[in-house]
Amino acid sequence: MNKSDLIRAIREKQSYLCVGLDPDPDRIPAHLGSGPEAVLAFNLAIIEATQDLAVAYKPNLAFYEVFGSEGHEVLAATIEAIPAHCLSIADAKRGDIGNTAERYATAAFDVLKADAVTLAPYMGRDSVEPFLQHAGKWSILLAATSNPSAQDFEFLGSPPLYEQVIRTSQTWPGAERLMYVVGATRPELLAQCRAAAPNHFFLVPGVGAQGGDLKVVSEAGWAPRLAGGLIVNVGRSILYASAGEDFAAAARQEAATVQLQMAALLNRTAI
Repeated sequence: MNKSDLIRAIREKQSYLCVGLDPDPDRIPAHLGSGPEAVLAFNLAIIEATQDLAVAYKPNLAFYEVFGSEGHEVLAATIEAIPAHCLSIADAKRGDIGNTAERYATAAFDVLKADAVTLAPYMGRDSVEPFLQHAGKWSILLAATSNPSAQDFEFLGSPPLYEQVIRTSQTWPGAERLMYVVGATRPELLAQCRAAAPNHFFLVPGVGAQGGDLKVVSEAGWAPRLAGGLIVNVGRSILYASAGEDFAAAARQEAATVQLQMAALLNRTAI
């Protein structure tokens, strides 16, 4: 999915919702059973119920790798089930150099066939270049994250490290296919990151169960030329809207509530 396709999907669906597919085996409805097969059944039902309301899905690889080889099969089947009109994001947070990065890029884009992958950029340009060499694919760099210890490193320096990551990476070949992770729980940083990257999409985790406010996030990070330029990830509040056999319908209702809020924000004359 290229930039034009993503903007079109946002406008047509009136949504910039990303559903985080991080299934907790302890919270999957009991009637689905247990183990990898239950995870896959859960994911497929969530995707089917929400695909017209979401523009992206983001499975975090750790929730699948914990099952070993069967988990990898579930992950591949989950990504395959994500429709072409939605962005598939492999949340891997890879970060290495040389031929290792090349293998990681091949695994994400050619084997899993994800549209995008999250990366830790702190080893520098040569840890990101192998991903940017894959035409038509997105690399999403960690910038200002929402975890409590982000200030240990990301906020150091003047300008802070997260801003240096954003500004420096935009000089790299293929930078037009970069996105940045900016957490919803620090909206003041969203505005600073938007000033540093006015023409790039942001993946924004932390709305919903983690306490981020959609309206505040949208006001802080809006990019009009990109139909907002935000992909807002919501996970637990959608996935676990119900623990019963109606879990997919409940997930859809929760996703629809978020989508309606997004539609209202998209249709404001000035945000």
